[in-house]
Amino acid sequence: MLDSLNFLFQNSLVFRLTSLLIVGLCIGSFLNVVVYRLPIMLQREWRNQCLEVLGDECKLAPDLAKFNLNYPSSHCPGCKAKIPVWTNIPLIGFLLLAGKCNNCKIKISWRYPLVELLSGILFVAAGYVFSDPWTVFASLIFIAALLSLMLIDLDTFLLPDELTLPLLWLGLLFNLHGMFSASLTNAVIGAVVGYLSLWSLYWIFKLLTKREGMGYGDFKLLAALGAWLGWQNLVSVLLVSSCLGILYALVLRFSGRLDRGNPIPFGPFLGGAGIVTLLFAAHLFPILIY
Repeated sequence: MLDSLNFLFQNSLVFRLTSLLIVGLCIGSFLNVVVYRLPIMLQREWRNQCLEVLGDECKLAPDLAKFNLNYPSSHCPGCKAKIPVWTNIPLIGFLLLAGKCNNCKIKISWRYPLVELLSGILFVAAGYVFSDPWTVFASLIFIAALLSLMLIDLDTFLLPDELTLPLLWLGLLFNLHGMFSASLTNAVIGAVVGYLSLWSLYWIFKLLTKREGMGYGDFKLLAALGAWLGWQNLVSVLLVSSCLGILYALVLRFSGRLDRGNPIPFGPFLGGAGIVTLLFAAHLFPILIY
């Protein structure tokens, strides 16, 4: 049975893409939970760690004392009513509800179905580019982790170690035989160069301006991208992420939504560049890869 599915997955493009679309939509639904809850869980952990220093003023509110990815169950942020199982079906549930809570009719953010759809599309893209099951599996982990990091950084300016560090180690693990980077040596050098390049820029900028230009999470994220893609692809990652970041800043600036001196997160653009490079580097940057 498994051999038959494996053969079908590798040799039938329609089966592979259809199955990955369904998986991607479901994973996208889970990523919405991670993006919302993980920062809250981290804040609770940080407050617990500083409790000995700050005392009672650092205690958690009762509703945050027990909070994780499983508890409380999915509920409406407005009326707190539990969300029925049938409305949690990716995309379909949103459409059936017409974008409103089943109980209080408050509008549901379009971001939830868009994240599900984006996840599904990227999973399909991975299945189109790769056919080997292990390579596809690894690329799905890469895409899902980066989507989570991109959205969390966009919301909170945080790139949690709980995601960046496992992503780094998994990159080295999957590249033991050069799955994406051609060799483990390229992956190790990529991790080192990725971290030190932004670390160096950070300190040069800080010494010249007395201000911090980026956070340490950006260093770790680029190190993780180097571990996955190899040092030879870091140029394309930095090139694409810089172009995307500049374009984003210009759009916000001219639309009046970004004041001079206000920071913008760099993680979303690093993550987006990492996904683009993983999937399309051979077509977009043939000269930079080897």
